[in-house]
Amino acid sequence: SIVAPHHCCGCGKVGGLLCSHCRNNIISEPYDVCMNCGLQAWRDGVCDRCRVDYQKAWIVGPYHETLGSIVRQVKFDAARAGLDEIARLIADRLPVLPDDVCIVPMPTIRRHIRLRGFDHTNYIARRLSRLKGLPVARRLERRHNAVQVGASRSRRRKQAREAFCLVGIIDPTLTYLLVDDVVTTGASMREAAKILRKGGARNVWAVCLAREALDGGDNI
Repeated sequence: SIVAPHHCCGCGKVGGLLCSHCRNNIISEPYDVCMNCGLQAWRDGVCDRCRVDYQKAWIVGPYHETLGSIVRQVKFDAARAGLDEIARLIADRLPVLPDDVCIVPMPTIRRHIRLRGFDHTNYIARRLSRLKGLPVARRLERRHNAVQVGASRSRRRKQAREAFCLVGIIDPTLTYLLVDDVVTTGASMREAAKILRKGGARNVWAVCLAREALDGGDNI
């Protein structure tokens, strides 16, 4: 922290990856768009056009500038401090949740875990668990190591359909909250929710830090 201190991803202030002023600016501006398509969602984070297997969804903000910079610092510069900031932002975006909610991290590609030295979504989920007082249930695993960065929309959807498998037992009395850092086409979140529902979950919700536009535009 003395030799190479972090700088705020929003304003550049020395001391941390996100200063209190920039954090408040992000949280004070609700980002009410559909997690799946990016169009405006009037309630619960899902628009009337989309048919998905999660009933509610929350997004902290768009993937650009400050939020995009935090994610890149974590994924490409191994800045673990950014994981705490992501978890705090997600916790602030979420409403008060009932006691029957459990947190399900979206599975990370094993090769990325080896390269970074940590599983970023699992870390975010565990940190969010402490902030919200809710348990973590790792009910999904990766089937393969296909990378979605740079893939086309159709390729991402195909990869997502083959990406996950269910592990453990689903309790139908619980609500499962899927947690991820970035959503682009929404394909992975859709398929993860579908697997949980097929496994017996009645209620599936979703939350992510940021939604990214593919090829410069939203995905319908």
